Amino acid sequence: MRVYLFIAAIAGGATWLVTPLIRHLAIEIGAVGEVRARDVHTVPTPRMGGLAMLIGLTVAIVFASKMPFISGLFVGSYQAWVVLAGAVLICLLGVADDLWDLDWMLKLAGQLLISVFVAWGGVQIIFLPFGSLVTASPSISMAITAFLIVASINAVNFVDGLDGLASGIVAIGGIAFAVYSYVIARSTPSYASMATLLDVALVGICVGFLLHNWHPAKLFMGDSGSMLLGYMITCASIIMTGHLDPASVHTSLYLPAFMPILLPILVLFLPVLDMCLAIVRRLSKGQSPMHPDRMHLHHRMLRIGHSVQGAVLILWGWAALISFGSIMILFFRWQYVAIGMIIAAVILTICTMSPYLMRRWLELQKEEDPDVRNARHSRKHK
Repeated sequence: MRVYLFIAAIAGGATWLVTPLIRHLAIEIGAVGEVRARDVHTVPTPRMGGLAMLIGLTVAIVFASKMPFISGLFVGSYQAWVVLAGAVLICLLGVADDLWDLDWMLKLAGQLLISVFVAWGGVQIIFLPFGSLVTASPSISMAITAFLIVASINAVNFVDGLDGLASGIVAIGGIAFAVYSYVIARSTPSYASMATLLDVALVGICVGFLLHNWHPAKLFMGDSGSMLLGYMITCASIIMTGHLDPASVHTSLYLPAFMPILLPILVLFLPVLDMCLAIVRRLSKGQSPMHPDRMHLHHRMLRIGHSVQGAVLILWGWAALISFGSIMILFFRWQYVAIGMIIAAVILTICTMSPYLMRRWLELQKEEDPDVRNARHSRKHK
């Protein structure tokens, strides 16, 4: 565990150090997000922060390849380098979008090509949860893998609307999944796990970037960052759950929450929910699924009356509830987990609705005030 924490620290430290340089570069080359009608920020802010996260990720993976405990994962396998190559490509696609605002269909085509490349390189769903875990054909594996990666990329992209929101949600999901993959790895002869390595590096770059991205943000991650985060967390989950052999792991670990198809959705539940709601909402209006609007979950939180920081913290809480609630079943009875999740959900619901409830309470207080009631009564009789 100390090795993984060290790798996370390397990833976070490298990202934190290079982010100011990337900010300066973004300003120099014109990668600055202008204020649009749907935006929350009020001043033009440089973007392209994903490039800083890519550098931190690269440093962490290269460093890990030289460490005795982890280096065995790189012997005779190109999986880590395939994932890193895909990360470079997806980040560069995002940089192009940050600079030139690519058409959504062109961007989607690029995402799909990169996802197919990564799946062709060996990062694939091998076992599918259809009744029992069965081996998928190569073509089906590549198709499902590419779909999951593209869906996750766009889910994180959709939720990236407030300072620190996307990086925090992905970091929370990364921590939860790192714990799960570490528990699985402990049942194998070697505790080393590629999925855990990728997850802790992902958490590191999120935290390192978050130190510059907390409201008011000095730099936005842009599409280069949101697409990179969605890509990385899905690759890590595919590497872990997509290759689980039923004969090698205790059956108690095969709960529905950890099935290869469901796990990435649980880890990214809020982004996936926001994306699905946005697509349904836009299609019902006859608009493109990528048509921008101000109806995302974070926009609704601001409309209720939350501050930017308050909305982000509450949405982090919901993400933590779903992500950690899923893995707690590994350590506690499901009845206890369910009770804990219900209590946490009630608290989060109260926090979510608190501005609205406070306004309603003040309105009721005014209605019960004798002076207000008498003034209203006198106006009626004039």
